Amino acid sequence: MSLKCPGCYSESMRTFELYGEQVDSCNHCEGIWFDNGELNGALSTADNGNDHVRIEESLGPHLGLSKRHCMHCEEQMHRYHLMDGYQIELDVCHSCNGVWVDKDERNKVVQSPRLQGLLAELNGKISVKTWLFQFLSQMPVEFNLKTRSQPAITYLLLALNIMIFAAYGTDLDIADTVFANFALRADEVLHGSHVWTLFSHMFLHGDLIHLAGNMYFLYVVGDNLEDALGRMRFLGLYLLCGLAAAAVQIIADPGSNIPMVGASGAIAGLFGMYLLWFRHASLTFMFVVYQKKLSPMAFFAIWLVFNVVGLMMAGEGVAYWAHIGGFVMGLILGVGLKSRVMQQNPLLAMLNEPEVKIRR
Repeated sequence: MSLKCPGCYSESMRTFELYGEQVDSCNHCEGIWFDNGELNGALSTADNGNDHVRIEESLGPHLGLSKRHCMHCEEQMHRYHLMDGYQIELDVCHSCNGVWVDKDERNKVVQSPRLQGLLAELNGKISVKTWLFQFLSQMPVEFNLKTRSQPAITYLLLALNIMIFAAYGTDLDIADTVFANFALRADEVLHGSHVWTLFSHMFLHGDLIHLAGNMYFLYVVGDNLEDALGRMRFLGLYLLCGLAAAAVQIIADPGSNIPMVGASGAIAGLFGMYLLWFRHASLTFMFVVYQKKLSPMAFFAIWLVFNVVGLMMAGEGVAYWAHIGGFVMGLILGVGLKSRVMQQNPLLAMLNEPEVKIRR
């Protein structure tokens, strides 16, 4: 008796080898049928980061009865998510333990064991330790992927900013001289004077709190972006965002002689790329004393609102236009480079699939 495909009901089934297992596939819809244990064997053999897969132990919630029937015992099958947090649907026969996988889900299923470990990291819970850190520092805690290599450029930028501040930060006379020559003033740049300050201002900070805040956010988002982009491309885009931030601030207030310093504009550009490429990450936000994990989209939306409100209130001493300009440049770069970045980082691409759900 010919076997009937559970997906399209065609009777044109063939057998082929998949990662050491003899499985059945439909010639018409190209879905794959795994007999009892074959999916475990195939996933254990595949290069997916787990050599001892037991899919039945990691299945997500039961979604009810399927419209499909087992191609061997003809029992009505049951629908499950592949795992908690990865909403790829599988059809499972409770009678013979066979599993049906649609064509479009095959590669996602093969890589799922590697994703399982990552989801455990990303779904980490806030704790007394994370609450205490944010309450005392007023800085968010990040839940994200571990980088594959040391973020050398991020560390170099951190060290450079800190060393430059240490050289003048405790001496007012030296600070005045440094700011006079290396802080950005819109009116001077527009008149062709001190053009180098378009770059140099990114490595100066007004005080220790200003430095600490910028360096912390550079540390939080920089390592993952450098890992995704590569070192030299990351450095180039960081400087480009800083230049864009300076340009927007100059256009917004061309006659200003107020010195502009800080890495905020460049780091705001990193924010734009980060929220587009690392939607699976979480950043904690402190609502007075209540700590909550937020998506990058929600976190940076709040940050942007603070900047827009500050701009509308005409706050002095903060280059709000530079923050917004850098952020917009980061978004533009994020959209333009996303396809390339995802191609070069398959695991990151998988985490950006809509089926991935992060607990927050």
